[in-house]
Amino acid sequence: MSRKAALALIVAAALCFVFGVSLPLMSFEKLYFFTENPSLLDLVASLHDGGDIALAAVVALVSIVFPLFKMAAIASEALWPERPNGLAARLVPMLGKWSLMDVLLVAIVIAAAKTSGLAQAFSEPGLWFYAGSTLAVSAAQALLSRRNKG
Repeated sequence: MSRKAALALIVAAALCFVFGVSLPLMSFEKLYFFTENPSLLDLVASLHDGGDIALAAVVALVSIVFPLFKMAAIASEALWPERPNGLAARLVPMLGKWSLMDVLLVAIVIAAAKTSGLAQAFSEPGLWFYAGSTLAVSAAQALLSRRNKG
C-alpha cells in the first residue's frame, strides 16, 4: 500500500512541479502602476539575460534540476524496490538536503521587497504549487523509507 501511495504522491508532485515552475511565484507592485509576476523559469531567464549566468545556473540547478532528479530517484525507488542500494538510494539523501532551500530563497526575496519599500510583494500560485511538490516528494520519500525499514 505504501508503494502505491508513494507513486501517487510522486505523480502529484510532478504535476505540482510543472505548475510551480511555470506559474508566477510572486507579484511585485511598484508605484501602484507597474506589476511583475515572474515564474521560476522567467527568473532564471532574466538572470541569464541580465548577465548573471553563474547565478542563473545555481538557481536552475537548485530549483529545477535537483528537484527533478530527486523525483526521478524516488520514483525509481518506488518502481524497483528490489534495488535498494542503487544510484537512486544514494542520491535521495543528498538531494533531500536542498528540498526547501529554494522556497526559503523566494520567501526571503518577498520579505526583502516588502521591507525595502521599493515594491509590494505577494505570493502567487506558483509558489504554493512548488512548495506542494516539495512536500509531496518528501512524503513519498518518508513512505518508502518506512516501508524499507519495516
